[in-house]
Amino acid sequence: MPLNRSRLAAALASLVLPLILLPLREALAVLAILLWLLLCMRAGQQIRRQRPSVPEVDEVHCWVAYASQSGAARTLAERSAQQLRDAGQDVSVVPLEALPWPLPPEQTLLLVVSTYGDGEAPDHARRFLQSLHTHPHDLHHLRYALLGLGDRQYPAFCACARDLEQHLRQQGAQALFETLEADCLDPAVLHQWQRQLAQLSGEHAFTEWQPPQYQPGTLLERHCLNPGSLGAPLYHLKIAVTPLPHWQAGDLVEIGPCHAPAAVAQWLARLSLDGQQVMADGQTLAWHLARRQWPQAPEAERQRSAEALLEHLPRLAHRTYSIASIPADGTLDLLVRLVRHAKGGYGLGSGWLCRHSPLGASIDLRIRPNPAFQLPPDSGRLLLIGNGSGLAGLRSHLRERERLQQGGHWLLFGERQVAHDGLLDNELQGWLASGHLARLDRVFSRDAGPHCYVQDRLRDAAEDLRHWIACGGCVLVCGSLQGMGQSVDAVLRGILGSAAVDQLSSEGRYRRDLY
Repeated sequence: MPLNRSRLAAALASLVLPLILLPLREALAVLAILLWLLLCMRAGQQIRRQRPSVPEVDEVHCWVAYASQSGAARTLAERSAQQLRDAGQDVSVVPLEALPWPLPPEQTLLLVVSTYGDGEAPDHARRFLQSLHTHPHDLHHLRYALLGLGDRQYPAFCACARDLEQHLRQQGAQALFETLEADCLDPAVLHQWQRQLAQLSGEHAFTEWQPPQYQPGTLLERHCLNPGSLGAPLYHLKIAVTPLPHWQAGDLVEIGPCHAPAAVAQWLARLSLDGQQVMADGQTLAWHLARRQWPQAPEAERQRSAEALLEHLPRLAHRTYSIASIPADGTLDLLVRLVRHAKGGYGLGSGWLCRHSPLGASIDLRIRPNPAFQLPPDSGRLLLIGNGSGLAGLRSHLRERERLQQGGHWLLFGERQVAHDGLLDNELQGWLASGHLARLDRVFSRDAGPHCYVQDRLRDAAEDLRHWIACGGCVLVCGSLQGMGQSVDAVLRGILGSAAVDQLSSEGRYRRDLY
């Protein structure tokens, strides 16, 4: 048990009086030791103040634990805890790995768990989930509720939350409510979760969580970075936003996509509607319909008035992109890969940004903090690893380190062809010449010779990697989860060992933004 500070101080004070009985030299020596102990106590107190406070287990009746890759689950967990506190509940909100496990009887556990990629668990929660698998407990006394966050465009929808629930049930835990799964933060599901919280607390009057309103931006520039490439076109976009919002290197932006104007006009014609009639918020019907999900058979909507139609059609789900700039640049920069469908047409978000929106168009956007990919101001030298549009998240960190006058970083980046995929080459070569980049490794997988990928080059640089980590370097990985992200993680564990990689992650020196 930790020694109580007040008792220790009293004990030290009780030793002062006998000092008058000692010779002067011995008394001064003992007094110096006492002063040193008191200074250590004060330093320890300062360190504890800097750490996240986790209350004693017996002081809490309800725990809200989250597993969050990009910040959404954490935000919802904090909102959940606040709703319960407003109803008079004793609540503590913690990341999943900080949860004192197993919880004692008479305590409730609420879980907000995200899944990203192909069923991947958030990085910070992996150790807890592995422990749950390998060290089961008797949890018959535990009552829990679970909110899973995911995206149905991925085959393993909410896989992390489902896996967690399976192990809780196998170990005897009792569900308070039916588990909820929110697709792209579905407002209806989040509302149901709030109703469950209200039922749990007994306070049925609560304020609904409203998603942040989009802020309009203006598309200033757009140009293709890889003309002639075997890969899909990759565009660099600059968006002006007034007033410019605040974000940190590593953060994300949610874009509200729109249907192509020609498609909107065609849809309106099929329903014999006037798209220029003014509707809510002073915007036209065409403006509103461009931002709505459409049924496959629009003729079925003929009987609805324009007002009823807008009420019936949900808004298009946002698309999330890594921000490639910092606020000091004055614009919000994106690197967006244009998605082409096999049956023709473009992806909704990338098609809007890269093809359909003209320069000067209004772009709906909102900033989303991404704590899992942020860094403190002084994080040492960075090893930045990525591919494709993942260069966006890495670029923001390089630009931030340049602003802070912290150089000497290592960029390891993969694309297809040296002749066509030298993305932002002038900027990268300038950083290499100035020393901001101490090392630049570019891997082009489709050029002549055996295919070589980012993970292969990293494996070849094993000794350099060990030295980089030993000198306090951080590792940032941004890009595709499948192939690059998973393979880089496997190589890191093969070179450094899984325990060392997990330690880097817990120290915040291994961070990933994968999709």
